[in-house]
Amino acid sequence: MSKRLAEVARKVGVSEATVSRVLNDKPGVSEATRQAVLTALDVLGYERPTKLRGERARLVGLVLPELQNPIFPALAEIIGGGLTQNGYTPLLCTQQNAGGITESDYIDLLLQQQVSGVIFLGGNYSQADAPHEHYERLRQVNLPTVLVNARIDTLDFATVSTDDGAAAEQAILHLHQLGHRRIGMLMGPLDHIPSQRKLAAAKPLLERLGTPLEDALVVRGLYSLESGQAGASRLFSVGATAIVCASDPLALGAVRAARRAGLHVPQDVSVVGFDDSALMSCTEPPLTTVRQPIESMGRTVIELLLSQIAGTTEAGDELLFEPELVLRSSTGPAPALAPA
Repeated sequence: MSKRLAEVARKVGVSEATVSRVLNDKPGVSEATRQAVLTALDVLGYERPTKLRGERARLVGLVLPELQNPIFPALAEIIGGGLTQNGYTPLLCTQQNAGGITESDYIDLLLQQQVSGVIFLGGNYSQADAPHEHYERLRQVNLPTVLVNARIDTLDFATVSTDDGAAAEQAILHLHQLGHRRIGMLMGPLDHIPSQRKLAAAKPLLERLGTPLEDALVVRGLYSLESGQAGASRLFSVGATAIVCASDPLALGAVRAARRAGLHVPQDVSVVGFDDSALMSCTEPPLTTVRQPIESMGRTVIELLLSQIAGTTEAGDELLFEPELVLRSSTGPAPALAPA
């Protein structure tokens, strides 16, 4: 108790005696100081005394890693709409270009707002080497939380993901049936769990198909068009005739790299994306991609969060959703099989 008093007192800049009066609901403390102490309890991960908990605000934090990849705003629109229909207001928190505000900072801010829950659409939990300590604060205050996208095993929050392994298998089998034998994998960073899962499925499948995945045919980078262009150039240089990409922006970068190298898509090289985000049917050529079922995923996210808020379920397992290969014009027969 004394450690908690000292920590909260330091955070607020008041005496331990003042903190003690607030925690015991005693008079003699201004309302502003009382609120500051209660907020500090939340931020530091301490549970409020039962009689001081009060009603949580009907707000839900919606934390996005970025807005440039169209899949994130598309998911946010579905989930935000579902929250509003159920009487909750989403608080949008985006990390990219947020002036150095980290995911940990956002958790502090959301706890200060006394939110009813938080939904992450990608974040540190998907990267093995990223900091994860801040998630413990959510666990300590038992805040309803749902993660979207594959997470590291040690974080047992309710999670909704597309089956990354199945997505990689669908793309590879499609390209193999078209005659491609030099299939490159353009993935996210080394510690990124969705990319790890895609590779973990791709390697044994390609082995069974008689075309083992060489190290040179795996390129990792950031989830951006520029990274896709740079990575695809490397894969073309080692003879890849087809590329499986971990996102649609990476795939669009690969198409641009092909054009810069004087190659035609799909006559010379084939490209498969992942997400089926907005406007992928309008690109040139329209992009073959593996679709994430974001409508059904979004509905499930809302159900999982509301059931935690109602106290009918606790944080649970990961729910895997089946992806769907969407065939368009960025894939075609391997060059040797193409008609003259």
